[in-house]
Amino acid sequence: MFKQDLEVIDSLRKDAVNVREPHASGIKKLQMYAGQLVWVGGKFPIDIGADFSWYPALGYNTERPMVRNNLKYELMNILYNLAALYSQLALNAPRGSTDGIKTAANNFSLAAGVFQHIKTAVLPELRMSDPPDDMDDDTLECLIQLMLAQSQECFWQKAVMDGYKDASIAKLAARVSDLYNLAGESAVKSEAISSAWIHHMSAKHHHFAAAAQYRAACDCLEKRKYGEEIARLKDAVACVSEGIKEAKNGSVSRTVADDLQGLKRKVEEDLKRAEKDNDLIYLNAVPPKSDLKLLDRANMAIARIPPQVANPYEYFGDRAEFGPALFSRLVPFSVHVATSIYEERRDRMINQNIIQELENLTDKIHQLLASLGLPGSLQALEKPLGLPPSLVQRAEEIRQADAIGRLQRSFADIDKLRSADLAIFEEGKAALASEEEEDQRLRVKSGTDRWNRPESRQDPQGSRLWAHTVEIEGYFASSLSSDSLVRDKFSSIQDLLHVLSGPDRGLTDYVPSSRRSDIPENLKPVIGRLRGAYNDVLRLESRRRKKVESLRESARRDDIKPDILKEAARLERTYPNTALVPAHFEDFFDKRLDQLYEPELAALDKEAKDQDRILSDVQRINREFETQKRQLGDRGNREREQALQRLDNAYFKYKEIINNLEVGRKFYNDLNKIVGQGFRDVVRGWAAQRRMEARALEEEISMPPLSNLNISSHHATPQAHGPVHAPPHAAAPAPGHAHAPMQAPMQAPMQAPVQQDMYNQPAHPAANIQSWAGEAVQQPRPVQPPQDPMAGMWNPSMGIRFGGPPTSQSPGSSTWKPNSGIKFG
Repeated sequence: MFKQDLEVIDSLRKDAVNVREPHASGIKKLQMYAGQLVWVGGKFPIDIGADFSWYPALGYNTERPMVRNNLKYELMNILYNLAALYSQLALNAPRGSTDGIKTAANNFSLAAGVFQHIKTAVLPELRMSDPPDDMDDDTLECLIQLMLAQSQECFWQKAVMDGYKDASIAKLAARVSDLYNLAGESAVKSEAISSAWIHHMSAKHHHFAAAAQYRAACDCLEKRKYGEEIARLKDAVACVSEGIKEAKNGSVSRTVADDLQGLKRKVEEDLKRAEKDNDLIYLNAVPPKSDLKLLDRANMAIARIPPQVANPYEYFGDRAEFGPALFSRLVPFSVHVATSIYEERRDRMINQNIIQELENLTDKIHQLLASLGLPGSLQALEKPLGLPPSLVQRAEEIRQADAIGRLQRSFADIDKLRSADLAIFEEGKAALASEEEEDQRLRVKSGTDRWNRPESRQDPQGSRLWAHTVEIEGYFASSLSSDSLVRDKFSSIQDLLHVLSGPDRGLTDYVPSSRRSDIPENLKPVIGRLRGAYNDVLRLESRRRKKVESLRESARRDDIKPDILKEAARLERTYPNTALVPAHFEDFFDKRLDQLYEPELAALDKEAKDQDRILSDVQRINREFETQKRQLGDRGNREREQALQRLDNAYFKYKEIINNLEVGRKFYNDLNKIVGQGFRDVVRGWAAQRRMEARALEEEISMPPLSNLNISSHHATPQAHGPVHAPPHAAAPAPGHAHAPMQAPMQAPMQAPVQQDMYNQPAHPAANIQSWAGEAVQQPRPVQPPQDPMAGMWNPSMGIRFGGPPTSQSPGSSTWKPNSGIKFG
């Protein structure tokens, strides 16, 4: 039925994951597949049963795939690649024209918007305890601010190219500096952003801070504010010096470092000229930095989410951009969830709000009758010899049901269910304890400094599982207490059940005959009235039992599926751009439950009032009956009354135990799901994941230290499956503006999905960094060292020499000796 839909979505995925080159045609492929994923997410559960394998783009585990059974994980990776593609398109846009700069700025803003959408709309619904390192809150925030910084930098470049006033350029540059600073702050908190990127962003932050102050100084010169000009030039020198410090560690590209040096030279030249002119001519006071007005900011870069990503439902249709929505005839998973929610809510309303209340009312009846000694006292007078018909009928019911055997079998079933649940729970606890023990062993073996992952009980998922353990132990403790109470009830009536289930002869022997064989005439009227009131109670109970059976039958016949499908279709027509969720059916649930079961809830008050009235009559007539009976004397009837009453109470206690055992059986069946699917299976998955993490961490720890690594004169070419994540080059400064730094956009690397063969990993495309002048500059690679990398480097065998050309003496003869003195030159 859905074969074609499956083929289409498989084709869409292949097209999306094979987008490798920075070309605009890849945008639609990624957007179409992402849109279908959003739509399909409303049709299927998030754990759809398909494993999605992706390599992280950033961090220290880029060569190890992350495999998850999670639709949102797949969607997040596709959107991540879409954002990366936008950044690559911005990177490759020509910077020699205004239109090229606008295109680059727009693509960077779109990249920031997609990252923003991932952070706010997809990540909160991921339902993963361990989201990828390169897609956590801090990393995504860093990428957002980085894209915005580069978009703002495009606006700054356009202002420089178009000859804007220095004051306007200063405002734009100050905002660029702020954005790079925000990106750097988030990068420091991230575990995936490398130190090279952090140094690069810090250098750019100081670079543009210096450029902003330099432009502000130029504006001061134009406005003849010579003292402020000097102060801002001094601040520009301080800022650019900080940037040069960041560049000295070698992780910042050569172009950015050259730009910093060029800007420093320009600023220092202007500072010398300004100080000389001010000392000789203007004689203006130079204000301290604290008195300088903060530069205004002109923010032009905003995160823009593509409409195809923000509202994909608007692009579905036979003639729409994304084509028809797939699996449209499939009932959405949210409808299945909503159906389950309705059935659970309906059963809870019927069982707890209606039937349980009715049973509570019936229990009050039995408690009152037992306290009054009814119907024993009445039966002893009405039938002084033999067995009352009601007792014979109940005894026959006990025999037919094999009451004692039934209860014992039920107790045995309860014990088996509890033992099975306890075994599953203990299996989960053992897995938890084993994982904790293994973690502690490896922690002791490797040392707490190197074994830096959280302990089992401090891990977020582990903490929840250990807390769940305590909660489940509480369930078992309370259930064991309840089981003991029910067994005590059974022990208290077991002998009486033997009597009721035995032959009539044994029952007759248990119930003594009355010494008085006739009813006194004075008691007959009150006995008649009491019998009538008691019969009203029996009729009330009978009517109540029928009502309970009718309610349960109504619940079994209540099939909501046709109506909820109609409601789902109506909601999809009314809100075509909104994914269905169970919460959308709340009003539908309320109306249906009110229509079907609200009359029964309302009838409970009337039921309680009728019962109070009938029981009041029973109590009043029974007081009159007891008064007259005492006046006539009740010798010979007391033992018969008590025996009949004990048997009657035992019958109702048996019924109560049957209900208790049914509740217990349901409890343990429900507990089986909790300890199995909700606890043991989760523990197994978490423990398996922790073992994988432990093996990976052991591999990292067992790697040779850096001191054992040889520095080769030839650097190996990166493997195809290892993406290179180096900070970008900076473009050359614009002609006539050697002081103005210009950075080409940074690539957000794309993630390579794992196909059928996990070991045949696709190569990552080498991204070009485009300068503003249209000159393609390759992404930086490690600079090749001289042929002899050790030349000029001191080692202990060389001895100590001060100046002079190196000699050709052997290492042994070149060692300095104290009696030879020290020679200079």
